[in-house]
Formats: sequence, C-alpha cells, structure tokens
Amino acid sequence: MIVAVLKKENIVLGADVKTKEEAIRLAGRILVEQGYVEEFYIDKMFEREALTSTYMGNFVAIPHGTEDAKKLVKQAGLSIVQVPHGVDFGAGNIVKILIGIAGKDNEHLEILSKVAIVCSEEENIQKMIAATTEEEILQLLNEVK
Repeated sequence: MIVAVLKKENIVLGADVKTKEEAIRLAGRILVEQGYVEEFYIDKMFEREALTSTYMGNFVAIPHGTEDAKKLVKQAGLSIVQVPHGVDFGAGNIVKILIGIAGKDNEHLEILSKVAIVCSEEENIQKMIAATTEEEILQLLNEVK
C-alpha cells in the first residue's frame, strides 16, 4: 500500500507541548501511528537530536532519525507539529513548527531539500504558524508530495 508522504492526518495544529522532548516525541508518534516508521525510530530521533540540534532557524526544527535509523523506515513520510506558543530547543532557539522526516535510502535528502525551499521563505513559516486548518499547511507544502 502506498501512503502519501504528507497527508492531513500527519498534521497537528495548536500543539501544547512544554519541552523539546515532548515536541520531538509527538512528531515521531505521528510517523509511527501513520505507518511510516517502526516505534524505535522515535529513540533514533532523540539520538540524532543529541548529536546536534535539528533547529534550522526561522522557528523551524526538522527532527529525524540517525543514519542507522533508515532500516526502521517503512516508507517516506512527514509529520508537521504546529506549536503556536513555541517550545525552547535550547540556546534560546524557539520552535513553532516541527517537521518530522522519515526517508528510505536517500529519499530523505530529496524531501529535506523540498522542505528547506518552502521553509527558506519566512512568509511561508508565518503562514504555517498562523494556519487554522491542515489544508492550509498541505497547500504550502504541496511540492513535497
């Protein structure tokens, strides 16, 4: 069965998370529940975060698993977690949009580059932070499909 890389069910709006760990766990949980990755992938997301922050600037973090986590990926997928009040990713870096990524082989690089293009425009980030429906975010990221 082929599942879309990003669909409405992969998006959580208005998440009320208090810590970076809660935020990453939520982004990973979506990937698990929607069938993209095995449960252990979430641990690999934390492992990756411990190596170096996935904070990208512009209120965006892109948590993903380590290189060896690819074997836990069933198929490529994205999760989007909107945290309107923000969550501290350390060093005063506030994240309001988390984009969880799971990719097989080198798919994640292609997905990451497409996401980066969208996120490079501050206007797009502001639209994602202000979005009130999943469709608004899907429309902004439709190039990633």
